[in-house]
Amino acid sequence: MTGIEIGAAGVAALIVLIGLGMPIGIGMIVVSFVGVTLIRNETVAMRMMGSVANDSLEEYLFAVVPLFVLMGLLVTISGVGKDTFDLFERLLRRVRAGLGVATVFANAVFASITGISIASASVFSRVAVPEMTRHGYSRRFSTGVVAGSSVLGMLIPPSLLMIVYAVLAEESVGRMFLAGIGPGIMLSILFSATVVIMATWWKSAVFERPSAEFDETEEELEKFPFVARALPIVALVTLVLGGLYGGFFNPTEAGAVGALGALAIALLRKSLDASKFWGLLVETGQVTVSVLFLILAATFFSRMLAMSGLPNMLAETLLSGSIGPYGFLLIFLVLVIVMGFLIDSISIMLILLPIALPVAKEAGFDLIWFGVITVVAVEIGLLTPPFGLSVYTIKSAIDDPDLKVGEIFRGAMPFVAAMIVGLAILVAFPQIAVWLARL
Repeated sequence: MTGIEIGAAGVAALIVLIGLGMPIGIGMIVVSFVGVTLIRNETVAMRMMGSVANDSLEEYLFAVVPLFVLMGLLVTISGVGKDTFDLFERLLRRVRAGLGVATVFANAVFASITGISIASASVFSRVAVPEMTRHGYSRRFSTGVVAGSSVLGMLIPPSLLMIVYAVLAEESVGRMFLAGIGPGIMLSILFSATVVIMATWWKSAVFERPSAEFDETEEELEKFPFVARALPIVALVTLVLGGLYGGFFNPTEAGAVGALGALAIALLRKSLDASKFWGLLVETGQVTVSVLFLILAATFFSRMLAMSGLPNMLAETLLSGSIGPYGFLLIFLVLVIVMGFLIDSISIMLILLPIALPVAKEAGFDLIWFGVITVVAVEIGLLTPPFGLSVYTIKSAIDDPDLKVGEIFRGAMPFVAAMIVGLAILVAFPQIAVWLARL
């Protein structure tokens, strides 16, 4: 067998192993080891595995993963998510379908201090859905808004997916974070517009009964502690993002400062005791180890593919033929979205990017822009059946036997459409993603 044939067989074998239920990290290591052994020999495969373990995880940058994960967990347990929603609920109470718009923007702000979509889905399914249904919104719409806007957690910095992409593409994590701001704001606007359009022209899908959301008196509004609710949110966002983009911290230092700030908020609010804190540390360790192990496995897989020559062959074939660069981009995005029906976000990136990045580079695409559209396409999978991780998170968090998973999926479909529109806009106007990152 030639190297290209071995590389292609390795990709096919990996897909089969994942389909059979093998963990993706283990599958990648097994396929990569066998592939390098067939291309060279077993000794080279053993040495490459050792060098990959050393090279891929020794960087100071990787400390950012546990720090941002811990910060997100601390913010979740301290009640900042509820405060964020309450603030936007009061500010947007006079807007049509204001609670839906408030959920979108609260999710956007919450995303800027967590970086994990599932955390947003879990928090706002408990906070926003009961409030929206109480004010006359349909349950399908309420859960759909939460599911749709939860994807902002992986786009607006700090984002775990952006960190993974930056490592695989050998790009700056700070620049990737900057590149997510413009598209994150754009998607927030598109989601809000979707809510308002549905509330205007498709009221039956939004309201189950006449909304009572405007029955709050001015006296009650004046009693709402705006400063007390806003201060922790503004302080944490300013501390992390202001320090990062102001040049005071690198990403790892920003994660450390953010985790410390989130810990201080949780302690001041007395929402954290020793047992809860230990539980958060254990969960942080579990998430971190799983992410870093996947990065190690993906690095090994990438090196095996590079040794096989498969990515270079694909670049020459796709870019020199009738397909062209944007034909390749369309195929890639469709493949990402389809894979999102079946497997999780990080797994999709780890499987496809070692093959797609050399082709994208050869096509002359800006790799930071390519990363942003990859993350947006990957996040669509959080809302589409049968995998739809955000949808299942909401179902689990609400724990209502009368709430069907299919009802949440149907509620999320308008936001899937909004994300596809956003993806098309980013392809047509890449400046939305790259202008801040290239300053």
